[in-house]
Amino acid sequence: MTPGPAPEGDRRARFYETFAEGWDDRMDQDELGKRMRLIFGRLIREEDVRGKRALDAGAGTGRFSKALSDRGARLVSLDVGEKLLERVRVKCAAETVVGSVLDLPFPAGAFDLVLSTEVIEHTTDPRRAVAELARVVAPGGRLVLTVPNRLWRPAILLANALHLRPYEGYENWVGYRELRAWVEAAGLVVERQEGFNLLPHTVFCKPAFDFLDRLHRLHPFMINIALVARRAP
Repeated sequence: MTPGPAPEGDRRARFYETFAEGWDDRMDQDELGKRMRLIFGRLIREEDVRGKRALDAGAGTGRFSKALSDRGARLVSLDVGEKLLERVRVKCAAETVVGSVLDLPFPAGAFDLVLSTEVIEHTTDPRRAVAELARVVAPGGRLVLTVPNRLWRPAILLANALHLRPYEGYENWVGYRELRAWVEAAGLVVERQEGFNLLPHTVFCKPAFDFLDRLHRLHPFMINIALVARRAP
């Protein structure tokens, strides 16, 4: 998804905003479907969403916002650009806010559920993003995060160097244990952490390969990380 804070001249921070109208067509549908199955099949329960104050932080064009809205959330969708949020409003009923995950424009404890999927790595300071996301979680509320695993970043750098994956935004990936430490330092209790995508997205994000995510001992070595944390009541 997308970064912040994003001065108008910082093209890297605003990379996704530059093609907001065509983003949905460029999305890897298998990879998107995999995250949808993970987040709404295993990480977030129906009762975590219905009637709850929810924030989709780094909403992009609104695929995950729509899923939250469809499940009855009282939803706020945040991203760095108005063009992205226009696409969100087409998909679902959400309050849309232009803003940064590095400096969220909400009071502490504003949300019962905060979702941020593949966002914080596209900022200049992912640890600060984690602290901000945790800050707005209400007592008894939950934070759900997914991020790429830094262990795999050399493969992405190689792909970029070979022009197999043109990308012009920030890519500050996070380590498996590092993410947990940041969340705990921000005052939340980690309820679960796991890896997903043992093998490259190109083929293996299809449902037939979801069983690979059950190889628990390999979670720290998988391409992506998922984490659910709670603020004590």
